[in-house]
Amino acid sequence: QVQLVESGGGLVQAGGSLRLSCAASGRTFRNYAMGWFRQAPGKEREFVAAIIRTDTTYYVDSVKGRFTISRDNAKNTVYLQMNSLKPEDTAVYYCAANIMVLNVRSQRSYDYWGQGTQVTVSS
Repeated sequence: QVQLVESGGGLVQAGGSLRLSCAASGRTFRNYAMGWFRQAPGKEREFVAAIIRTDTTYYVDSVKGRFTISRDNAKNTVYLQMNSLKPEDTAVYYCAANIMVLNVRSQRSYDYWGQGTQVTVSS
């Protein structure tokens, strides 16, 4: 069982930056694939970024070059550095985890989810 707790959300102006953190419980964090998803009001939850045990990273096209996912296995934490934020990045951001992930971009690949953290980007 893995528990995930996100933090770092908030209100920022367009062009600004935020860093989200997701702290995970458990002693085998390094073996987990970690993902970030987001859900804007009235929209479905969508994939944002993922990092697997080999530190290979994946991004949705809309955030490439602006967002960076990373992990610190010593701290059992995954980060999402978000730069050049846009109003369309406004959403609740969720952290997700699983040992075996066949498709890092699919919500159904992840068994464990955090409670979410709100990111609001004003224009």
